[in-house]
Amino acid sequence: MPNPIAYLVLFSWPLVAWIMYKRMPLERAFVWTIIGGYLLLPPRTEVDLPLLPPIDKLVIANLSAFFLTIFVAKVKIAFLPRSGLAKILLIAFVFMTVPTILTNGDTIIIDAPFMEVGPFEAAIRVIPGLVPREVISFSGALVLIHALPFLTARTVLASETGRRELLRALMIGGLIYTIPAVFEIRFSPQLNIWIYGFFQHDFIQMIRGSTYRPIVFLPHALWLAFFFVSAALATASLARVQPKGTRHKYIYALLWLMLVVIASKSMASATYMLLLVPAIFLFSEAGRMRIGLIFVVLALAYPALRNAGIIPLDDIIGFINQISGDRAQSLEFRFENEEILLQHANERRLFGWGGWGRNLVFSEWDGSQAAVTDGRWIFIFGTYGIFGFIAEFGLLAVPVFLIWLRRKRLGEGDNLTHTGTLALMLGITMFDLLLNAAIVPYIWLIAGALIAAAEKSVAVAQKAPEVHQSVLDIKPVKDEGPRTVI
Repeated sequence: MPNPIAYLVLFSWPLVAWIMYKRMPLERAFVWTIIGGYLLLPPRTEVDLPLLPPIDKLVIANLSAFFLTIFVAKVKIAFLPRSGLAKILLIAFVFMTVPTILTNGDTIIIDAPFMEVGPFEAAIRVIPGLVPREVISFSGALVLIHALPFLTARTVLASETGRRELLRALMIGGLIYTIPAVFEIRFSPQLNIWIYGFFQHDFIQMIRGSTYRPIVFLPHALWLAFFFVSAALATASLARVQPKGTRHKYIYALLWLMLVVIASKSMASATYMLLLVPAIFLFSEAGRMRIGLIFVVLALAYPALRNAGIIPLDDIIGFINQISGDRAQSLEFRFENEEILLQHANERRLFGWGGWGRNLVFSEWDGSQAAVTDGRWIFIFGTYGIFGFIAEFGLLAVPVFLIWLRRKRLGEGDNLTHTGTLALMLGITMFDLLLNAAIVPYIWLIAGALIAAAEKSVAVAQKAPEVHQSVLDIKPVKDEGPRTVI
């Protein structure tokens, strides 16, 4: 259980964010409010109010950034993207709870003969049906945790300056976070216990061989390893555009981050890093967009292929087994649980089963949970159905598609810088959501920055002085960041 320090730190974050907004450029203050809150505030610490989504570190950081951008930076935030497709997906995402709730008013009764019950309880478990008022809580969580940072980032990170500040924050945050991470690798994950008074996960999962996997203040060790991958990709992108005289400093930082990723003992994260860091140096912005697009397509196609039985699961497990027997066993466990959950989800495949555990499968023998939900995609599919999967994954995917389709309207200078890396990061995150549930806060900043770049390309094209004149023929203007709107 969190101690008083955890709640004090949690609710003091708006003050810390206000100081940053007063002393930093807007783009920097915004990204550090979101990323700093994610890294430093206590996990699994929340205040649960009636009818409202729980107030935790993600909600507090997002609300702080949103209101400070409006009232301190005096910047107006649009609530809908310019792209018609993005508008439809955003509205569907926010309101995908409505059809789910309307189609799940039935009560689920679990009657297992060997269920563990208390002395005054019946030998059944009842999961009540959903009621219309729960739209406020469910949709409110989607807005506060996901849509709000996406829309704020679309305004604040619309320039090359904003994209650079986002990558710098990931790089610096990653480098600073390696210090407590290395400590936990050596001495075991203890920092959250010492500072916030509790451990946020199953400690057994932190043990790998003779060492430990770090977790620090994040929900899971896999989330931390993936954050270090993001930091490494950001560092590589920044190193690529540096003058030769200063590039070596970024290379040293990159090598250190890569070593920490390997020491974190996450096979998936290490594989992502070893494949994608070289890609940033070898491919242009357009080439990185293309790779990111491939990952996006794989993420979108996987549920359909999985349902059709086309994915060669046994071959994948056999290949991984040649590398690591433990990792192959872990992957096989994920696939088995995914299959159980998928059969349950297909019973209400259009709008899903809804929340409060209705999307889960329980044992007919003792009423215990019969399958573990690891991947984000199976959670969304089981909870909100095909409609919800298309809404969420489509909203994440559309910035990559738009920036790819409109890449030829962008200039080759600052207008393109770092967009390829951000598309690559967004693509690999969506691919990782097939295995894990780490839909991290900064991924919505990346999506917002990308869709802003794609929309900006259209605006530039529309302002061209001649119909036949390319954007490449227009003299570049110094980027001064986003305009303030009173």
